[in-house]
Amino acid sequence: MDHPTLALFSFFLTLHLLPSGITSATFTLLNKCDYTVWPGILSNAGVPPLPTTGFVLQTGESSTIAAPASWGGRFWGRTLCSQDSTGKFSCVTGDCGSGKLECAGNGAAPPATLAEFTLDGAGGLDFFDVSLVDGYNVPMLVVPQGGAGDNCSATGCVVDLNGACPSELKVMSADGREGVACKSACEAFNTPQYCCSGAYGTPDTCQPSSYSQIFKNACPRAYSYAYDDKTSTFTCASADYTITFCPSPTTSKKASQGQDTKQDGSSSASPMLNNGTMVYEGAFDQSEISWATCTHVFQSQAIAAIVSIIMAFWRLRQLF
Repeated sequence: MDHPTLALFSFFLTLHLLPSGITSATFTLLNKCDYTVWPGILSNAGVPPLPTTGFVLQTGESSTIAAPASWGGRFWGRTLCSQDSTGKFSCVTGDCGSGKLECAGNGAAPPATLAEFTLDGAGGLDFFDVSLVDGYNVPMLVVPQGGAGDNCSATGCVVDLNGACPSELKVMSADGREGVACKSACEAFNTPQYCCSGAYGTPDTCQPSSYSQIFKNACPRAYSYAYDDKTSTFTCASADYTITFCPSPTTSKKASQGQDTKQDGSSSASPMLNNGTMVYEGAFDQSEISWATCTHVFQSQAIAAIVSIIMAFWRLRQLF
């Protein structure tokens, strides 16, 4: 194939590939809580970090972040954050210990609700979950946008577990008036049985505890203990993701402001179906959360398209 023909082939191949999605996945974080949330981000070891590792979201605000291919890591929400007279930044829940707004490679101090992702994993699929293994501090919902797959669906924990948390697991506010987080049994008691370690370090020997069942009953799609994979891991192909804090209006209030808690530890804020799945009733406005994602993706694709076309024309000009 001569050079002009090769250049033309490259040009039309570039045009053909543009719509197929050469941009990375995007994460849109949305705060529907009636209080400020400071998202934290930790990338897995060996993968490039995202452009930010921590920022602030006031009530109603959202922010969209582009992730490179094969990225993996976790998102969480920090609450009750402040800066002291020396400029040190800290949070009562989800603190990452950096002393700054950005977490800079540090993870969340438990208890914290986690959204975990591995993009472009086995079979080209994204793997994701919402985990309560390290405890719980804020309601969270993960919704795939535009993805495909049999197991590509929303997951999360939309219940305010701070109100239903057993006293031995509850983290209280500084004034002692309300629960602000709920520890895992592992963190509270630090025993092999609850931490799935030592003799309990396999799926066969580490079974759900009465404490993890409280989490599972309230949030059946979220990880409740280390080996809770079968009902808690979801997969999508070619998706973007929206992560919403306090997705349901009934969960945006603090626990002390009147959570209707049932005797089994679940909450009426998130009704259950008989098959153990969660009804995300009133949890999100599809048009509201998808618009920011679609806009960001369109802009990214447009920029990539322009750059690719310019490069193709430049090759043609060099050869002719």
